[in-house]
Amino acid sequence: MNSKREPVFVWSGKIRLFHWLNVTTILLLIVVGVVILNAKIFGVSTDGKVLLKTIHVIVGYVFAANLIFRLIIAFIGKTYERWGKILPFYKGFTRELIEFSQDKKVRYKGHNPAGKLMVLALLSLMSVQMISGLVIAGTDIYYPPFGHYFSQSIAIDKDNLDVIKPYSKENVDELSYQAMRSFRKPFITAHVYSFYCLLLLIPLHVIGVIVAERRERSAIVSAMVNGYKYLPTDETNAH
Repeated sequence: MNSKREPVFVWSGKIRLFHWLNVTTILLLIVVGVVILNAKIFGVSTDGKVLLKTIHVIVGYVFAANLIFRLIIAFIGKTYERWGKILPFYKGFTRELIEFSQDKKVRYKGHNPAGKLMVLALLSLMSVQMISGLVIAGTDIYYPPFGHYFSQSIAIDKDNLDVIKPYSKENVDELSYQAMRSFRKPFITAHVYSFYCLLLLIPLHVIGVIVAERRERSAIVSAMVNGYKYLPTDETNAH
């Protein structure tokens, strides 16, 4: 085996920006989300809950914008920015996955087969989080993009929406409010359980990166900082 390695540019600045902004926003959302879920245990006041939810939503906007940016780049970007290089939906993937599990010498410029499965799972869960979170933001604290619609749907006086506030019954029709709460239940369920799944997958992702780095010695972590992986000159898999 040739031990000579060369730097190979893989991750563009756009991908690296997405990755680290995604890490930052998810960590913030997890911390605030855990406090919100356990507000009674922590003795958080009503005003405190509104503040926490507002922070959660604002950080969520950054998370959502960043995720949408990544999804767009997957369609219009170059090489390893595109769907074909990050998802396991191509002919020969199963064979490639078997080869990866059996041959520890094989190297990959982009994600290895296991990494592509993880990317699929993470992007799916993050998309569920984004969509359900935007709906909940509208029903919970009446924030965009759906807040105006929901506040209007529960208002007694449609011309006086400004008085509708979180945890306040002023200008709120009780039956309409309960209907709104029933509508949002599946979104709450999706948001909470996709959150739990992310809590499971994130450490698995970190462990997977550590295992892959020990196996490949290709500077996987630093590649997400400077864009370059270090690969054997004669063992690079095009995927």
